[in-house]
Order: sequence, then structure tokens, then C-alpha cells
Amino acid sequence: MGVYNIYRLIFTGLLLIGSSVSVMAQEQVSLRTTADKLYQQFEYHTAAGVYQKLVDRKKPKPQDMERLAECYYRINDYSLAENWYSRVINSGEFSDQAQLNYADVLKKMGKYAEAKKQFEAYAQRTGKPDDVRLAIQGADSAVVWMANPTVHKLKNEDLINTRYSQFGTFPLQGSVLYTGEPDNWNGDVSGMTGRTFLRIYSSTKETDGLTLQYPNVLQDIFNESTYHVGPVIANKNEDILYITRTYPGKDTEKNKSGRYTFKKHNLELMIYTKDGDGWKESAFPYNDVKRYSVGHAALSDDEQVLYFASDMPGGKGGVDIWYSERNVDGTWGAPQNAGAEINSSGDEMFPSVAGNKLYYSSNGFAGMGGLDIFSADGSKAFFKNRTNLRFPVNSASDDFGYIIMADGKDARYGYLSSDRIGGKGLDDIYSFSFAKPKITILLNGLTYNKKTDALLEDVQLSLLDGNGQTVSRRLSDVKGAFTFPIEAGLDYRVVGEKVKFHGDSVNIAAIYPTKDTTISLTLRLEPIFEKGATFVLENIYYNFDKYDIRADARPILNQLVATMRDNPTLKIELSSHTDSRGSNKYNMTLSQRRAESAVEYIISRGIARDRIVAKGYGETKLVNHCADGVSCTIQEHQANRRTEVKVLEY
Repeated sequence: MGVYNIYRLIFTGLLLIGSSVSVMAQEQVSLRTTADKLYQQFEYHTAAGVYQKLVDRKKPKPQDMERLAECYYRINDYSLAENWYSRVINSGEFSDQAQLNYADVLKKMGKYAEAKKQFEAYAQRTGKPDDVRLAIQGADSAVVWMANPTVHKLKNEDLINTRYSQFGTFPLQGSVLYTGEPDNWNGDVSGMTGRTFLRIYSSTKETDGLTLQYPNVLQDIFNESTYHVGPVIANKNEDILYITRTYPGKDTEKNKSGRYTFKKHNLELMIYTKDGDGWKESAFPYNDVKRYSVGHAALSDDEQVLYFASDMPGGKGGVDIWYSERNVDGTWGAPQNAGAEINSSGDEMFPSVAGNKLYYSSNGFAGMGGLDIFSADGSKAFFKNRTNLRFPVNSASDDFGYIIMADGKDARYGYLSSDRIGGKGLDDIYSFSFAKPKITILLNGLTYNKKTDALLEDVQLSLLDGNGQTVSRRLSDVKGAFTFPIEAGLDYRVVGEKVKFHGDSVNIAAIYPTKDTTISLTLRLEPIFEKGATFVLENIYYNFDKYDIRADARPILNQLVATMRDNPTLKIELSSHTDSRGSNKYNMTLSQRRAESAVEYIISRGIARDRIVAKGYGETKLVNHCADGVSCTIQEHQANRRTEVKVLEY
């Protein structure tokens, strides 16, 4: 689960603390009762495993599929959420919220045209166009922004990022503080995420002043809190820390979800003042953990104004940015709302200040998806010129924690946090800078129908970097042509997708040109709308004498999942073939197990079992002369070891 979902539930919903709900055996309680209880207690990760069992049947209940989709949505597994929501919507029986969530998932996956269709379908079906007007505006803007990125260059700080969450960087002299999920913490785990609670880390900066290394969980008093700790900021003297944490006490308000009652543990803002070798703890005077949350602090340059996020009464809606002014005696004055220019009916969080600019994240204005980073000029409650920082600072996912380290005429650099696709973990820390390219490199391509060699228009092209993150996205034109500008020294991958076709992709290795350069490539998409059509899934490999799905085979199978998801009437046979070496019986058994293994993987990704048949053919359908007793090269035998797809219905 990404950090935004954590904070969204803490701020405005429920955070289940200290829960130890086990999945009871089926003879004690039904699977559905167990799943529904886990779902209502926000144990989404565990609930998904139970719902997965409930939906693997001939006629799964729509509510089970919808809740499974929502579980994946809540834990930010958007790929699986998309697959299951697609199946739910295609079933024709779904709630209004499911369609909105599906549209939002499509938006988070960067599929803005498809998201817009779902938002428009929702508006037409429900008669509530105002509910989705902002989302449609954001989808339209995102298409333009992704085709015309700003000159920001982002770099994943992979020396400190892990498979869990790291976010909220705050620079100090020679180091930074940030928030992360420990992977070897001996304390309790969050019932909502199934992972450890957030803690404050430090990291040093390399000689370039930006790259982060040597992460370290701080062994200070503030990290001894029971639940989530972070994010954190410091004053200029680095002797005062402002830390957000989940209230650890027992004196909480009660909330209900369905038939269950829970404690609501709000956020509170704590102040730590340097005291010898340790820290002295005090509470921000306007915490009120029984009524609302306070957190995400930021100081103005003169340290006389403290900005923070809160859902306290009197806001514009959801979570707002508020501020307090420092009194003459050093105490903080009563909170004031920062105003309608930066606050919306949605959520505003993670403020930071650089000069006369406020940077913050919001989902209440037109944006690319999730939280987008905005800037505004001014201070206190007097702001103007609210601006979306566009792509690639913003993405289809949650983008937040934007902080400037240097901002001059020729240079600007700093850090941001994001759970965008292609990162190392759930939420990652990225450094950013401006660097205008001196040499132009263009990637020119053409898209074809693989069977007819006809040029294909309106193919959705995605340019991905070496980490799988989307760099740009556009459609091929009426002549099947497209162009992407790329950078020297970086690996890329171009993916082409279109309904009624199985997608294609091409990898582009890094080049280092000395002059303006153009690279040409072609994508050939396989038509899959003709009954009986067959095609080979390239590069599906198995270890010797094994039938487990290898990690390098999953992207190829995921592409097939996407093809089936986007073509809901498609039914296929997935077959596995061996070469002639080994006995006929052995090869038949091995190929059947390999086909079944691939099919089970595809089903686990949200495809109905009755749409796909597993078939092992052993060595009965060789594609060349390499039969028993014939001497052949390794490459000739490899041609027979293949995974094929045959269209049964469309």
C-alpha cells in the first residue's frame, strides 16, 4: 500500500491498529464470512488471498470480484486491480464506486483515453457529470503533458530505496532525513499493510550533493513510538525536529465499519528539541487526536510560519493545508486555513516552502492521477498562480514530498517521492534536476499488422526507461508512424498495444552519439480476432526438467493477460511444446504441466478460467525436421521448444 492510502485512511477513515485477525479454517467459518470480515477491518492484503479462492469458480459472485479488485486497489497493486475491475465491469453487474475506481486505476496506469471513457460512461449512466468533470479534465491534460514532458530529469535513489516504502526527504548539512518501512524491524506490523510501521531514517549524500547512500534507521526516542513515525522536518539549526506520528495512546474515538467497531488512531504533530545527546519531546498545541489529524509540517524560510496538513473542522473539504504563526514568546498561534487557491474539496498534503513558493500535493484539482505536485506563489492565506508541475514530476500515480535544495536561473534540484510504476519499491525517493540536452536523439517508428504487413494507426505507444517507468506516451498516426525524443546513455523499451491485437515491444540499448541522431524501429502487432489464428509467445523459458514460471517469463505472460483483459470475448488455447529429445511420454507430461503452470499464472492475474485451455503437445508438433534420431543444432531444437496461443473464440 502506498503512503497516500496510509495517510488517507489515517486522516479521514480508520486505521486498524494492533489487529491480529487470522483466517479461520473453512469448517469453522465460511470463506466469504472470513473475507468480508477482513475486508471491513481494512486487512486488504489478507482479504485478497481469501477472495482469490472465492472467485476461482465457474460463476463467481460479482461482489466477491468487486471486493477483490478493491483490495488490490487499496494496496496499490494497480495491475491486478485493473484486471479484476475490467472483469467486473464486463460482467455488467457493478456498483457506481467500482466504475469510479476502475477509471481511477486506468488513470493511475497511464491509460488516460480508456479512463476517460469510463468516467464518461459513469456520468451518462448515473446522471452525475459533476462527479467526474475534474477527472476528465485531468485525463485530457495528462495526454498533452506526457507527449510534451518538461525538462526535469528524475533519478531513482536506488541505494536507499527498497521493495517497501521510502519517502519524504528532508535535507540537512551533508545528509538527509526521510521516512521508510524497515525490512528487518523486530516490532509489530501494521494490520492494514501487513508490513512494519514507518520509522525515521538518515542517509548521507555523495560528493555530487544529491545522490543518497548508506541508509540508517535512527536509534532516537522518536522512533520508539508504537505505530507510524514520519515524515520529519528540521529547523535551520537542526536542533528542533517536527515529526508526524500515529497517536500511540489508548484514548481514541470509536468508529464503525459494517458490523465491526474500531479505534481511530489519528495523526499528531510532535516537536523534538535537542537536549544534550538526546531529544526532548513536546506536542504541537493544536493536536486533538479524538477529533482530527495533524501532520506533514513545513517551515517558512524565516521559520515564523508553520504549515501543516489536517482534516480539522473549518476546512475546504477532506485534508487541507493550514498554518500557524509564531508568537513573540515563541509559541505557535491558532491554526488558520491557507485558503481556497491551494485547498480544494479533495486532499492537500506534504507542503514544503522555497522562498515565496509553496509546493504541496493534491488530488482536488485537475491532475495526472492520484496526488499531483503543485506550486503556488505567496504565503499564509494569500496565494496565487496555482500550477501543476506536469510530467515527469507528476505521473499517473501518487507524487508528493517535493522539496527544493537549490533554485537558480540555471539550476534547480531536489527530491520528490512517488509510487509510480517502474520504481524499486512501493514508494520511492527520486532526485530531480534540470539538464537540457545538447544533442537531439529521435526514435522514429512504424506500427504494422504482423499478418498483413499493413500499417496500423492509433496504436498506443509507451516509451519506458530501463526501470520500466513511463517516459512518454502517444498514438501512432494515420500512416502508422510515431516519434519519441530520447537521451544518450539510457536504455529504453517501446511497447505498442491495440484492441484486437497482441502487443509488441522493442528494446533499445543505450547509445552515445556525437551528433544529432535518428533511430528507426518497427512494431508488428499480431491480430487475434480470427478464430483458429495462432502465434508463438516469444521468450517463454523454463528451467531444465521444470515447469515453474520463471521471473523472465512473467512480463510475456502479463502481455497476454493484458490482451485477454482488453478483449473480453477472446478465448484461447495455450499450448506448450518440447523438442524431440527425451521419451514421448516424458515430453507429453512435461509440456502439459508447463501449459497448466502458465494458465494458472494467467488465471491468478484475473482472467476467467473458462476463457483459457491448457494443452501439452510434447514433441508431436515439431516445426522443423528435428525428429527422434536426427542430428540438430541447439538453435534448431530451441525452435521446437515453444509456447503457442490459438484463438478458440472471439
